[in-house]
Amino acid sequence: MVTVKENKIPGEIKVFLNHIYEYKKGIRSMVLCTINKSYEKIATDRLESQQICYVKQDAGERSVNIYFGRPECIDAIRLLVTRPLNLLTPEEDFILGALLGYDICMQCERFCTKKKQALSSDLAGMVG
Repeated sequence: MVTVKENKIPGEIKVFLNHIYEYKKGIRSMVLCTINKSYEKIATDRLESQQICYVKQDAGERSVNIYFGRPECIDAIRLLVTRPLNLLTPEEDFILGALLGYDICMQCERFCTKKKQALSSDLAGMVG
């Protein structure tokens, strides 16, 4: 278990706590925070103590994605994010970005790029 010595809070936890602050102030409806698994219990204990809805997703050997926010947003995440983020379809990736409040024009560009790459891969598979 990770302990905090001499009131030194790890940077990842400071960022996480700031996300909670922004959520509670209404700046965000939902947050995705990727943290080291060694901090997972600290994070989930804090969310539970503040009665904030969340869902976890493994993000490799050492990291975990923690989505938290309004219950309706987390319900959507449970249905949408059913596999690793790098395996989402362009459409799922776009929806996730929009839910997280990312710049919509940048999300549109990202979607078009990913969709064109997917179509090119599909066509290459048909030819080869």
